Amino acid sequence: MTRAWYVILALMFAAFAVCDGWDFGVGALHLLVARSPAERRQVVRVVGPLWSWNEVWLIAAGGVLFLAFPKVFAAALSGYYLAVFLLLWCLVLRGIALEVGGHLTDSMWQAFWDAAFAGSSALLAVLFGAAFGNVLRGVPLDADGRMFLPLFTDFGMRGRVGILDWYTMSVGLFTLLLLAAHGATGLARRTVGPLEERSERYGKWLWLAVAILLPVVSVETGLVRPGFFAGIAQRPAAWLAVFALAAGLLSVLLGILRRRQSLAFAGSCLVVAGLIGGAAASMYPEMLHSTIDQANSITAANGAAEGYGRRVALAWWLIALALSLGYAGYVARHSGGKVHREEERAKF
Repeated sequence: MTRAWYVILALMFAAFAVCDGWDFGVGALHLLVARSPAERRQVVRVVGPLWSWNEVWLIAAGGVLFLAFPKVFAAALSGYYLAVFLLLWCLVLRGIALEVGGHLTDSMWQAFWDAAFAGSSALLAVLFGAAFGNVLRGVPLDADGRMFLPLFTDFGMRGRVGILDWYTMSVGLFTLLLLAAHGATGLARRTVGPLEERSERYGKWLWLAVAILLPVVSVETGLVRPGFFAGIAQRPAAWLAVFALAAGLLSVLLGILRRRQSLAFAGSCLVVAGLIGGAAASMYPEMLHSTIDQANSITAANGAAEGYGRRVALAWWLIALALSLGYAGYVARHSGGKVHREEERAKF
């Protein structure tokens, strides 16, 4: 049962990275690909129908942590206190920008909220990337299972580390580029005209940057966590994630070269999910690695809750998953396809 909930948790984070990560990427590129107020409203309409549903995966991941791995949830929530508030403020600001930015036609009003949407989206991508880097590197867990991470300390890899160091900052930058490439690929698939062309152009260069930085970040991860990649060779689930990553990169390449936007976007989703799945499979059974003493690390076994509650919750989780996917399918069916600018849409 513990392993099943670990897989569910990994699925929740992977779904969040794929779905809301696309929103972050689109937002980060908002001011670059959209050159006029009409095009910026076009971008917002692409994101608009499902942006709040995409955040449900983050809430679901937090619920799974609270239910199945309460010790991990308690240590992470208190230790990342500063980071959690930064994330919440950015999420709130992005949500307000999406909902109220187009309510007035005043140019200053729209310019302010467009900048807020772009800035908060880019910062969210960096913050979630840095958080992912913290999980890969490890956190300063003491013998009581407690930790506190300041914004930064001495930029070292051992002992009382902070949220930011050379490794977590590089993972944050890589995440920003990856999600921006993911967003550009999806935006090209959903738009028409100059916006579609700019999205394709930015997507090509961003995916080239991702292809260059992926091996660099992989080498850094191997240096920071020796033996991390040995876990991939020992676990078939990790092989599946690596295969998904490779298939995703190939699909992105073929989709860009042949201008098959749906193929490129499907490959983009596979790349993001493959990275999350590969990391989760390689880390298991550790969930929070201690940079002070490995004996202090929290694993899936010693961080899990009692079995009865998890068995009952599994049935409710399946019901909630079916309802969530049903809602997403309904909204996607009624808001899918290419999104035109307002003046172009008025012709139809």
